[in-house]
Amino acid sequence: MNALDIRVVDDPSVAAAQWLARRLRDAVRRRGSATLAVSGGSTAPPMFEALRACDVPWDRTTIWQVDERVAPAGDRDRNAEQLQGLPSRIRLMPVTSKDLRAAARRYAASLPDRFDIVHLGMGGDGHTASWPPGDSVVDSTRAVEVTGEFNGRRRMTLTPLVVNAARARLVLTVGSSKAAMVERWMERDAEVPIDRVRRAGTIVFLDQEAASRLSV
Repeated sequence: MNALDIRVVDDPSVAAAQWLARRLRDAVRRRGSATLAVSGGSTAPPMFEALRACDVPWDRTTIWQVDERVAPAGDRDRNAEQLQGLPSRIRLMPVTSKDLRAAARRYAASLPDRFDIVHLGMGGDGHTASWPPGDSVVDSTRAVEVTGEFNGRRRMTLTPLVVNAARARLVLTVGSSKAAMVERWMERDAEVPIDRVRRAGTIVFLDQEAASRLSV
């Protein structure tokens, strides 16, 4: 049985932001604070912009990164550049460190015991976070890993161990270029990296184009 909560909407960025804001408020109400891990990619900035217009307990929310490219501070390739303007505590991945493995261990030590929410996107090749197709990172027993070169950059990434332990996961993906991979994911194609994401507790926001090959 497919346990994913799939929502096909006209404006996935706004719908995802509104859902995320509600979950953050609920986390603060239940536990006094909220923890969120966010991805980069093309769909993230519109969602962040919509989130800024929502009722979010920013002063009690801490944001970590799901993944980051190994690049200098301020580089346009950095996902960190998309987080500017979010009025919360933000803990960036230390990808400028000379010893990336040690830096990954330090970042892992900074993570909460369990994230309230992990936000994910999906690439046209079916990757999510920085889990390249065929990469052993998806089988890691560590919380944070450093990958080999992927689309021109090495990456630091949370592993499935952390992503799947979160209380909830939000996947946002749009566009006809993603439709084939969305279909393969829904069909439980193990060759698609995003299939390693736990289905229970995961909500997926799609537009009509991304969902065009689904019967939903």
